[in-house]
Amino acid sequence: MSYVMNMIAEGEHQRQDFKTRVDDARKIARTLSAFANTDGGRLLIGVKDDGSIAGVNAEEEYHMLNEAAQAHCRPAVPFEVQVWKAEFRTVLEVQVPRSAARPHFAETASSADAGPERWQAFLRRADENLKANPVMVKVWQYEMRTDRPEFRYDQYIGKVFQAWREGRSLQFRHVMRKGRLHPEEAEDLLSSLVVWGIIDMEPTRRGFVYQLASEEALDRLETHGADSFRWGQVG
Repeated sequence: MSYVMNMIAEGEHQRQDFKTRVDDARKIARTLSAFANTDGGRLLIGVKDDGSIAGVNAEEEYHMLNEAAQAHCRPAVPFEVQVWKAEFRTVLEVQVPRSAARPHFAETASSADAGPERWQAFLRRADENLKANPVMVKVWQYEMRTDRPEFRYDQYIGKVFQAWREGRSLQFRHVMRKGRLHPEEAEDLLSSLVVWGIIDMEPTRRGFVYQLASEEALDRLETHGADSFRWGQVG
């Protein structure tokens, strides 16, 4: 089996997506930004969802990809391409690395429809591109910076921590209410805890939920404070 057929045999997953062709630069920008924001990945263009080979014109597809990455992603998403032959047809492999410049935002509407959601960050989960919420965007921003928001601990934050220790998964509104936090304060708290490895955030049909990832790390935060964490690390 050829190299490209081995890739196709993997199917679509967290780091791989199939596209028959690129006919919408804004739509493909979502996939490029999702890969760049998460773990990186590759697009196989000229491959149908069922894994069968459709074939493409490599030059035309590259032009659309470049438009998507440069004009419809902010900042631009870097990528590399490789042309393969399979069943006498052309398949374009597009490699997108995990970016050190994340978050990358994709343009989801034209400038004529400009509004607060014209530019949206995406992340990759399994074989889907999901909209990133403000907490996830701040996680990416804080991972790239040495400064961080001030961590405040009081009896209300303690109630949030206790709920996680009891095994509960909390929605954003629950964290706000229990912690008596304004939205931006809740975003800062949650993004810091995610970066420190204390909690995980998982997408659900109701939106993202937050749950305890490491009780040991939470104990360390409560006993030694935020300064005991190297930014982005727990150990």
